[in-house]
Amino acid sequence: MTASADSLSEAESDIAPFLARVGERVRNLRARRGMTRRLLARDSGVSERYLAELEAGRGNISIGLLRQVAQAMGVPLPELVEEGPDRSVERRLLGAKLDRLAPRQLEEVAAFVTERFGASIERRNRIALIGLRGAGKTTLGRRLAQELDIPFVELARAIEAEAGMALDEIFSLSGQAAYRRHELRALERILADHARAVIATGGGLVTEPATFERLLEGCWTVWVQARPEEHMARVLAQGDRRPVAGNAEAMEDLRRILIQRELLYRKADVAIDTTGRSVEAAVKDLVALIG
Repeated sequence: MTASADSLSEAESDIAPFLARVGERVRNLRARRGMTRRLLARDSGVSERYLAELEAGRGNISIGLLRQVAQAMGVPLPELVEEGPDRSVERRLLGAKLDRLAPRQLEEVAAFVTERFGASIERRNRIALIGLRGAGKTTLGRRLAQELDIPFVELARAIEAEAGMALDEIFSLSGQAAYRRHELRALERILADHARAVIATGGGLVTEPATFERLLEGCWTVWVQARPEEHMARVLAQGDRRPVAGNAEAMEDLRRILIQRELLYRKADVAIDTTGRSVEAAVKDLVALIG
Protein backbone atom coordinates (compact mmCIF):
# COMPACT_ATOMS: atom_id res chain seq x y z
CA MET A 1 0.00 0.00 0.00
CA THR A 2 1.31 3.44 -0.91
CA ALA A 3 1.85 6.29 1.56
CA SER A 4 -1.12 8.18 0.08
CA ALA A 5 -3.32 5.10 0.43
CA ASP A 6 -2.22 4.74 4.04
CA SER A 7 -3.16 8.37 4.70
CA LEU A 8 -6.54 7.87 3.04
CA SER A 9 -7.20 4.77 5.15
CA GLU A 10 -6.32 6.65 8.34
CA ALA A 11 -8.57 9.56 7.34
CA GLU A 12 -11.48 7.21 6.64
CA SER A 13 -11.07 5.44 9.98
CA ASP A 14 -10.93 8.81 11.73
CA ILE A 15 -14.06 10.20 10.03
CA ALA A 16 -16.28 7.20 10.79
CA PRO A 17 -16.65 7.87 14.55
CA PHE A 18 -17.24 11.55 13.82
CA LEU A 19 -20.04 10.79 11.35
CA ALA A 20 -21.57 8.42 13.89
CA ARG A 21 -21.57 11.17 16.54
CA VAL A 22 -23.15 13.67 14.14
CA GLY A 23 -25.83 11.17 13.20
CA GLU A 24 -26.59 10.36 16.81
CA ARG A 25 -26.87 14.05 17.69
CA VAL A 26 -29.30 14.68 14.84
CA ARG A 27 -31.39 11.69 15.90
CA ASN A 28 -31.40 12.72 19.59
CA LEU A 29 -32.14 16.38 18.91
CA ARG A 30 -34.95 15.45 16.54
CA ALA A 31 -36.47 13.21 19.21
CA ARG A 32 -36.05 15.90 21.87
CA ARG A 33 -38.05 18.30 19.71
CA GLY A 34 -40.71 15.69 18.95
CA MET A 35 -40.02 15.83 15.20
CA THR A 36 -40.58 12.84 12.97
CA ARG A 37 -38.03 12.19 10.27
CA ARG A 38 -40.67 13.07 7.69
CA LEU A 39 -41.28 16.43 9.35
CA LEU A 40 -37.54 17.18 9.53
CA ALA A 41 -37.19 16.25 5.85
CA ARG A 42 -40.01 18.64 4.93
CA ASP A 43 -38.64 21.54 6.99
CA SER A 44 -34.98 21.07 6.02
CA GLY A 45 -35.37 20.18 2.36
CA VAL A 46 -33.21 17.07 2.90
CA SER A 47 -34.76 13.80 1.80
CA GLU A 48 -36.07 11.37 4.39
CA ARG A 49 -33.87 8.63 2.95
CA TYR A 50 -30.76 10.78 3.24
CA LEU A 51 -31.66 11.71 6.82
CA ALA A 52 -31.92 8.01 7.66
CA GLU A 53 -28.40 7.48 6.28
CA LEU A 54 -27.16 10.50 8.23
CA GLU A 55 -28.66 9.34 11.53
CA ALA A 56 -27.16 5.87 10.99
CA GLY A 57 -23.71 7.43 10.68
CA ARG A 58 -23.35 6.52 7.02
CA GLY A 59 -24.08 9.90 5.44
CA ASN A 60 -21.11 12.21 4.84
CA ILE A 61 -23.40 15.20 4.48
CA SER A 62 -22.24 18.52 3.05
CA ILE A 63 -21.93 21.46 5.41
CA GLY A 64 -24.68 23.28 3.50
CA LEU A 65 -27.22 20.48 3.93
CA LEU A 66 -26.25 19.97 7.58
CA ARG A 67 -26.86 23.69 8.13
CA GLN A 68 -30.37 23.23 6.71
CA VAL A 69 -30.98 20.34 9.13
CA ALA A 70 -29.73 22.41 12.08
CA GLN A 71 -31.92 25.37 11.14
CA ALA A 72 -34.97 23.14 10.78
CA MET A 73 -34.43 21.84 14.32
CA GLY A 74 -33.64 25.29 15.69
CA VAL A 75 -30.15 24.43 16.97
CA PRO A 76 -26.77 26.09 16.26
CA LEU A 77 -24.78 24.25 13.59
CA PRO A 78 -21.68 23.98 15.85
CA GLU A 79 -23.70 21.90 18.31
CA LEU A 80 -24.00 19.14 15.70
CA VAL A 81 -20.34 19.02 14.69
CA GLU A 82 -18.32 19.99 17.78
CA GLU A 83 -15.82 17.46 19.06
CA GLY A 84 -16.17 15.85 22.48
CA PRO A 85 -19.24 14.79 24.45
CA ASP A 86 -22.67 16.31 23.99
CA ARG A 87 -23.43 19.52 25.84
CA SER A 88 -25.10 19.11 29.20
CA VAL A 89 -28.45 20.73 29.94
CA GLU A 90 -26.66 23.29 32.12
CA ARG A 91 -24.28 24.25 29.30
CA ARG A 92 -27.17 24.69 26.86
CA LEU A 93 -29.14 26.89 29.26
CA LEU A 94 -26.07 28.91 30.20
CA GLY A 95 -25.14 29.31 26.54
CA ALA A 96 -28.60 30.68 25.76
CA LYS A 97 -28.26 33.24 28.56
CA LEU A 98 -24.80 34.30 27.42
CA ASP A 99 -25.98 34.76 23.85
CA ARG A 100 -28.40 37.46 25.04
CA LEU A 101 -25.74 39.51 26.83
CA ALA A 102 -24.06 42.60 25.42
CA PRO A 103 -20.25 42.53 24.95
CA ARG A 104 -19.67 44.60 28.10
CA GLN A 105 -21.85 42.24 30.13
CA LEU A 106 -19.93 39.25 28.79
CA GLU A 107 -16.67 40.86 29.97
CA GLU A 108 -18.17 41.22 33.47
CA VAL A 109 -19.27 37.57 33.47
CA ALA A 110 -15.81 36.44 32.32
CA ALA A 111 -14.14 38.50 35.06
CA PHE A 112 -16.45 37.03 37.70
CA VAL A 113 -15.86 33.45 36.54
CA THR A 114 -12.10 33.96 36.52
CA GLU A 115 -12.16 35.45 40.03
CA ARG A 116 -14.56 32.83 41.41
CA PHE A 117 -13.33 29.69 39.70
CA GLY A 118 -9.88 30.59 38.31
CA ALA A 119 -6.49 29.53 39.58
CA SER A 120 -6.05 30.03 43.29
CA ILE A 121 -2.38 31.08 43.23
CA GLU A 122 -1.28 34.68 42.85
CA ARG A 123 -1.22 35.27 39.08
CA ARG A 124 1.46 37.96 39.28
CA ASN A 125 3.98 35.32 40.31
CA ARG A 126 3.94 34.13 36.69
CA ILE A 127 4.21 36.70 33.91
CA ALA A 128 3.26 35.61 30.40
CA LEU A 129 4.16 37.67 27.35
CA ILE A 130 1.75 37.45 24.41
CA GLY A 131 1.86 39.14 21.02
CA LEU A 132 2.79 38.60 17.40
CA ARG A 133 6.16 37.24 16.40
CA GLY A 134 8.76 39.97 16.23
CA ALA A 135 7.29 42.03 19.07
CA GLY A 136 10.29 41.22 21.27
CA LYS A 137 8.75 38.70 23.68
CA THR A 138 11.79 36.44 23.97
CA THR A 139 14.34 39.25 24.30
CA LEU A 140 12.16 41.19 26.72
CA GLY A 141 11.23 38.05 28.65
CA ARG A 142 14.83 36.98 29.25
CA ARG A 143 15.84 40.41 30.52
CA LEU A 144 12.73 40.70 32.70
CA ALA A 145 13.40 37.30 34.25
CA GLN A 146 16.96 38.36 35.06
CA GLU A 147 15.69 41.58 36.61
CA LEU A 148 13.17 39.70 38.78
CA ASP A 149 15.56 36.78 39.44
CA ILE A 150 13.03 34.17 38.37
CA PRO A 151 13.15 31.48 35.63
CA PHE A 152 12.54 32.33 32.00
CA VAL A 153 10.57 29.76 30.00
CA GLU A 154 10.04 29.83 26.25
CA LEU A 155 6.85 27.95 25.45
CA ALA A 156 8.15 26.94 22.01
CA ARG A 157 11.02 24.99 23.58
CA ALA A 158 8.62 23.37 26.07
CA ILE A 159 6.40 22.27 23.16
CA GLU A 160 9.39 20.66 21.44
CA ALA A 161 10.26 18.82 24.64
CA GLU A 162 6.64 17.68 25.02
CA ALA A 163 6.45 16.42 21.43
CA GLY A 164 10.01 15.09 21.22
CA MET A 165 10.61 16.91 17.93
CA ALA A 166 11.21 20.38 16.49
CA LEU A 167 8.30 22.70 15.78
CA ASP A 168 8.72 22.39 12.00
CA GLU A 169 8.52 18.61 12.32
CA ILE A 170 5.35 18.79 14.40
CA PHE A 171 3.64 20.87 11.72
CA SER A 172 4.91 18.84 8.76
CA LEU A 173 4.27 15.41 10.29
CA SER A 174 1.19 15.97 12.44
CA GLY A 175 -0.35 19.30 11.48
CA GLN A 176 -1.76 22.32 13.27
CA ALA A 177 -4.19 20.38 15.49
CA ALA A 178 -1.41 18.22 16.95
CA TYR A 179 0.71 21.32 17.57
CA ARG A 180 -2.12 22.93 19.54
CA ARG A 181 -2.52 19.80 21.67
CA HIS A 182 1.19 19.79 22.49
CA GLU A 183 0.98 23.52 23.21
CA LEU A 184 -1.74 23.08 25.83
CA ARG A 185 0.02 20.15 27.47
CA ALA A 186 3.32 22.07 27.54
CA LEU A 187 1.61 25.07 29.12
CA GLU A 188 -0.03 22.89 31.77
CA ARG A 189 3.35 21.39 32.60
CA ILE A 190 4.95 24.84 32.92
CA LEU A 191 2.19 26.03 35.24
CA ALA A 192 2.56 22.90 37.37
CA ASP A 193 6.36 23.13 37.56
CA HIS A 194 6.83 26.88 38.04
CA ALA A 195 5.21 28.86 40.82
CA ARG A 196 7.18 31.87 39.55
CA ALA A 197 8.40 32.46 36.00
CA VAL A 198 8.42 34.70 32.95
CA ILE A 199 6.87 32.86 30.00
CA ALA A 200 7.24 33.86 26.33
CA THR A 201 4.38 32.41 24.28
CA GLY A 202 3.77 31.90 20.58
CA GLY A 203 1.86 34.55 18.64
CA GLY A 204 -1.03 32.25 17.75
CA LEU A 205 -1.72 30.90 21.24
CA VAL A 206 -4.50 33.46 21.74
CA THR A 207 -6.51 31.88 18.91
CA GLU A 208 -6.92 28.62 20.83
CA PRO A 209 -9.66 29.36 23.43
CA ALA A 210 -8.89 26.60 25.94
CA THR A 211 -5.15 27.31 25.96
CA PHE A 212 -5.58 31.09 26.11
CA GLU A 213 -8.09 30.81 28.95
CA ARG A 214 -5.67 28.60 30.89
CA LEU A 215 -2.93 31.18 30.37
CA LEU A 216 -5.14 34.07 31.48
CA GLU A 217 -6.23 32.35 34.67
CA GLY A 218 -2.76 31.12 35.58
CA CYS A 219 -0.60 34.10 34.63
CA TRP A 220 -0.43 37.88 34.69
CA THR A 221 -0.36 38.62 30.98
CA VAL A 222 1.42 41.34 29.00
CA TRP A 223 0.63 42.19 25.38
CA VAL A 224 3.97 43.08 23.78
CA GLN A 225 3.18 45.34 20.83
CA ALA A 226 5.07 46.88 17.92
CA ARG A 227 4.21 48.53 14.63
CA PRO A 228 3.70 46.03 11.75
CA GLU A 229 6.81 47.32 9.97
CA GLU A 230 8.92 46.71 13.06
CA HIS A 231 7.47 43.22 13.53
CA MET A 232 8.55 42.33 10.01
CA ALA A 233 11.96 44.01 10.26
CA ARG A 234 12.83 42.12 13.44
CA VAL A 235 11.85 38.74 11.96
CA LEU A 236 13.92 39.41 8.85
CA ALA A 237 16.84 40.60 10.98
CA GLN A 238 16.84 37.18 12.63
CA GLY A 239 17.53 35.67 9.20
CA ASP A 240 14.05 34.25 8.69
CA ARG A 241 12.91 35.00 5.12
CA ARG A 242 9.80 32.78 5.26
CA PRO A 243 7.32 35.62 5.86
CA VAL A 244 8.23 37.27 2.55
CA ALA A 245 9.32 34.28 0.46
CA GLY A 246 7.04 34.17 -2.57
CA ASN A 247 4.55 36.50 -0.90
CA ALA A 248 4.24 39.99 -2.37
CA GLU A 249 1.48 40.80 0.14
CA ALA A 250 3.43 39.84 3.28
CA MET A 251 2.94 43.20 5.01
CA GLU A 252 -0.74 43.27 4.19
CA ASP A 253 -1.11 39.74 5.60
CA LEU A 254 0.72 40.81 8.75
CA ARG A 255 -1.57 43.81 9.23
CA ARG A 256 -4.61 41.60 8.72
CA ILE A 257 -3.40 39.14 11.36
CA LEU A 258 -2.86 41.97 13.83
CA ILE A 259 -6.36 43.33 13.19
CA GLN A 260 -7.96 39.92 13.60
CA ARG A 261 -6.09 39.17 16.83
CA GLU A 262 -6.26 42.61 18.42
CA LEU A 263 -9.36 41.92 20.54
CA LEU A 264 -7.72 38.72 21.80
CA TYR A 265 -4.43 40.42 22.65
CA ARG A 266 -6.37 43.14 24.49
CA LYS A 267 -7.48 40.52 27.03
CA ALA A 268 -3.99 40.87 28.55
CA ASP A 269 -3.68 42.61 31.91
CA VAL A 270 -1.41 45.30 30.46
CA ALA A 271 0.18 46.23 27.13
CA ILE A 272 3.61 47.62 26.33
CA ASP A 273 4.76 49.00 22.97
CA THR A 274 8.35 48.17 22.04
CA THR A 275 8.42 50.16 18.79
CA GLY A 276 11.66 52.13 18.54
CA ARG A 277 12.58 51.44 22.17
CA SER A 278 15.59 49.85 23.80
CA VAL A 279 15.22 46.62 25.74
CA GLU A 280 16.38 48.42 28.90
CA ALA A 281 13.66 51.06 28.62
CA ALA A 282 10.94 48.47 27.93
CA VAL A 283 12.04 46.30 30.86
CA LYS A 284 12.08 49.32 33.19
CA ASP A 285 8.53 50.24 32.21
CA LEU A 286 7.37 46.65 32.53
CA VAL A 287 8.83 46.29 36.03
CA ALA A 288 6.95 49.45 36.99
CA LEU A 289 3.71 48.02 35.56
CA ILE A 290 4.16 44.80 37.52
CA GLY A 291 4.50 46.86 40.67
